Amino acid sequence: MMSTLTHLGSNGEANMVDVGSKAETERTAIAEGLVLMRPETLSIIMEGNAKKGDVIATARIAGIMAAKKTHELIPLCHPLLLNKVSVEIEADPALPGLRVTGLARVSGKTGVEMEALTAVSVACLTVYDMAKAVDRSMTITSVRLVEKSGGKSGDFRAGDQ
Repeated sequence: MMSTLTHLGSNGEANMVDVGSKAETERTAIAEGLVLMRPETLSIIMEGNAKKGDVIATARIAGIMAAKKTHELIPLCHPLLLNKVSVEIEADPALPGLRVTGLARVSGKTGVEMEALTAVSVACLTVYDMAKAVDRSMTITSVRLVEKSGGKSGDFRAGDQ
């Protein structure tokens, strides 16, 4: 665990971390989130009967687009030339709801955790937007980093701590 916040200067001012001297390595991050909903809402989405259109496809595209714009949304993130972004959305009747998983990969000097988390967050928000007409009680929850690899800090897997 790191003992200091890397984005704070000695006087507490926010700053962008200088990654110029870091080695370029392949870095991957996987994040996930859940959209909890009524079983009827999940059925409408999975049957393709949402009034706004294909919820899953639209949320997937929104998540990918968001990952590419992370540096525009999160003030101290570096702009990255992403090698890959994917968003998978699966129905989970046990929730009931949708499980959203985002993967981001880059060959670079800084990690892609924020890109994976942004992809998942925006995909979840898009699900909510597209299905809110039938279920305003949906809940977006459990958005978290599942794993990351590469870089000086090494690998991380949720639950290993």
